Amino acid sequence: MTNTAWTRKDLLGLEDLSREEIELILATAETFKEVSTREIKKVPALRGKTVVNLFFEPSTRTRVSFEVAAKRLSADVINIAVETSSVKKGETLIDTGTNIQALKADIIVMRHNCSGAAQVFAQHVDLSVVNAGDGWHEHPTQALLDIFTLKEKLGKIEGLNVTIVGDIAHSRVARSNIWGLSKLGAKVTVCAPKMLIPAGFEVFPAQVTHNLDEALAKADAVNVLRMQFERDGQTAFPEQMEYFRNFGITEERIAKAKKNILVMHPGPLNRGIEISSEVADGQNSVILEQVTNGIAVRMAVLFLVAQARDRKNAIANKKRPRN
Repeated sequence: MTNTAWTRKDLLGLEDLSREEIELILATAETFKEVSTREIKKVPALRGKTVVNLFFEPSTRTRVSFEVAAKRLSADVINIAVETSSVKKGETLIDTGTNIQALKADIIVMRHNCSGAAQVFAQHVDLSVVNAGDGWHEHPTQALLDIFTLKEKLGKIEGLNVTIVGDIAHSRVARSNIWGLSKLGAKVTVCAPKMLIPAGFEVFPAQVTHNLDEALAKADAVNVLRMQFERDGQTAFPEQMEYFRNFGITEERIAKAKKNILVMHPGPLNRGIEISSEVADGQNSVILEQVTNGIAVRMAVLFLVAQARDRKNAIANKKRPRN
């Protein structure tokens, strides 16, 4: 595929993407990763464009990663702190979007606590919208950087066995990873206590197990999710020490797994709850490499959606009658 094959002005999730579209993002990210190795880490791909980071939830890695990615593409970046914005005065999500559009911004990167918020937003603005996480629904760029890291380290995605362990019920990262990995031919297993597997999960192309040692035995990689205590009441979660004993990723468990199993985590880490420090900082861990690769992946996404929007606008302008 060439860049002209990308036709979406938005990236809202991986469920609706084809295998070819996902592969295009990964290939584009590979070309952009080289930029970060240069003395001057910048290319003019989005010069003159404005990217707005609109985050309705706290974020460090994702927001900063998008900001760095946009700046490395030479875009102007505006960060909107929702706590001090007009949203606190009662402004609706749609009004916020149309006002940002009136400021002639080009791309909005949005995180919201409501599932589907990014899709609703995209339907009401002509800007490109990139979903940086919506509720429990999807977090497409996190999954893409996870997949990029897997492919970089293991050389392929097709045929890999990937285990996702942890808080599946509240995880948009798990959902995006399942869609992306399965479309590329990987076999996905999710592992968690029964209370952390949501009802209706059988619609996802993934196996479910409650036995971590069994899941790790065949895994080429394990993606560890944190307990999202802020999403629900404490009663919705197992007791922390019991959870770590049965589902925590420890040195002892990794020693029984495949020799070169990759250990991943989207962050932030809860050390001693879902993963031990020895594993998080150990030789199997690629957690910091995920952070590095996130910049290249997000550069690719911003570049592709901006191109698609420009082509769409160019076609629309040609069809307008001339006076």
